[in-house]
Amino acid sequence: MLIRLDPTLDAPLFEQLASGLRASIIDGRLTGGERLPAARELAASLDLNVHTVLRAYHRLRDEHLIELHRGRGAIVAVRIGGHGALAGAVYDLVDEAKNHELPEAALLALVREAYRSAPQASGVLRPMPTR
Repeated sequence: MLIRLDPTLDAPLFEQLASGLRASIIDGRLTGGERLPAARELAASLDLNVHTVLRAYHRLRDEHLIELHRGRGAIVAVRIGGHGALAGAVYDLVDEAKNHELPEAALLALVREAYRSAPQASGVLRPMPTR
C-alpha cells in the first residue's frame, strides 16, 4: 500500500492519510474484508504520531468505509458490488472535465454542489445525459 503524505500542504496529515486510504478502497486496491495495518505499525512506517493514524481511521469509519474492532484492528468494509462503478464514474468524470479543459477547482465545486443538492440515495440510477 503506497500512501503519499506531504507535510508542506495545507491539508492536515490525518486528512491526507484518510484521502489516500479512501482512494485505495474506492478504486479497489483495498478490498472488502482486507485488514489495514495496525495504527502503531502504520504510524511507524509513515513516521507519524499514532493519534494521526487513529484520527484518519476514525474518519473512514464514520464514512462507513472501514470497520474498527478492538483487538482485530481496522478492516475494509465489505460492500455488495464494491465501489467499482463509483471508481469508474469518477475517472470518466475527470476525463470528461479534462477534455473540456475544466480546471480542477471548478470540477470540485460542481461535484460539491451536486452532492449537496442531490436527494437521499434511492438505489435508482439516473440515466446518462445525452449530448
